[in-house]
Amino acid sequence: MFEPTGSQRDAASAIFNLPDYQVLSAVEDAEGVRRIEVETTAPPGCPVCGVLAVRVHSRRRQRLRDLPVAGPVELVWAKRRWFCDEARCRRKTFSEVTDQVPAYARSTARLCQALLSAVVSSGRAASEVARAHRVSWWLVASMISAAADLLTDPDDVVVRRLGVDEHRYRSVRFFRDPDGGWQRYEPWMTTLVDTDTGRVLGVVDGRDSAGVGTWLAARSQAWRDAVEVVAIDPSAAFRKALREQLPAAAVSVDAFHLVKLANDAVTAVRQRVIREAKGRRGRLEDPAWVNRRLLLRAGDTLSPRALARLKATLRADDPTDEIGAAWGIKEQLRALLTSGSLADAHEQKMRLGVSVLAADMPETDRLWATIDTWWDAIEVLIVTGVTNARTEAANTSIKQIKRTGRGYRNPANYRARILLASAARTAA
Repeated sequence: MFEPTGSQRDAASAIFNLPDYQVLSAVEDAEGVRRIEVETTAPPGCPVCGVLAVRVHSRRRQRLRDLPVAGPVELVWAKRRWFCDEARCRRKTFSEVTDQVPAYARSTARLCQALLSAVVSSGRAASEVARAHRVSWWLVASMISAAADLLTDPDDVVVRRLGVDEHRYRSVRFFRDPDGGWQRYEPWMTTLVDTDTGRVLGVVDGRDSAGVGTWLAARSQAWRDAVEVVAIDPSAAFRKALREQLPAAAVSVDAFHLVKLANDAVTAVRQRVIREAKGRRGRLEDPAWVNRRLLLRAGDTLSPRALARLKATLRADDPTDEIGAAWGIKEQLRALLTSGSLADAHEQKMRLGVSVLAADMPETDRLWATIDTWWDAIEVLIVTGVTNARTEAANTSIKQIKRTGRGYRNPANYRARILLASAARTAA
């Protein structure tokens, strides 16, 4: 005898593909929206005693939000209430629930999963996802908040290397004070990242020691004791919070920010030399201005042609040799940061100090003061190699979330999207 081995569902139920449900009817209203009526395929068990129900107490129709299936769909569940025939059970009747529609739910689980995936994994705006699925923005936001609440507690994540960095989550704003003047307000947030995995562990308001210190103080003592190295940019506020909350952890300063400070010094020297020599700012006719980006390039990455152009620029537009001196100091700092050992680093530091003394410029003196202040953290960087690269990568993803949302007025929604997106990315 021939017996089919595939699905035993009818065609309509197979096409609609809602698990544990079968299609009873499908009609189309005047606006072109299809109304699909479904019911469960198997009698449920009593939620108290677990005995399968056999008698129906009553029926009612419940509207559910569901995925659009080949167009807009209005889903109606012919929901049954059942008798519990177990004599010793205190529950006499009960309503059926399923995995797709838990108790008190008004949306199917597959719709909730699709909304969450569209926002978190695909990076779409919550408002655009709501329009595409014919639901409210509030439903999408509630799905994101609920999913964020289920994330692993940071205390349960063993972190050996931590990264701390700030980002601005909204544009600069100006507010009028009671005296009639204007006050500048920059809404900053600080990101704390596990630099081994790149996962964002926390996002706090501001970029001062209070926010970071409060977040660290909320962690368990075992969690704080496990942190060995923390990478930060040259921020005194962050270092203060770390000294208070993670006194046993070594602080590593990020090499990228130190090189950026050196590049800023080169730019400041170039601008000052042009102003002093020509009484104006740089123009297209000035070789030093035309090749200003070449001055910021790493010297060991310059091609022979680019290096020749740089030398020609310094000969033609550096009458005091100060631009060349600043460029040389920047390159010596890069060599210091790539030292293979502490002995090499100390030797490079001595050479850098001699060059700074010989240059005798306020811009490079300030750079040297920063290097000297953060020397202990630079030594940690050379020994451990811990940088804020993964933290910067997380901030890049965060900026994309900000652009997609066209700005966030509610920091809690912004924080939830950041944590979910990072968890999804690191788990993939």
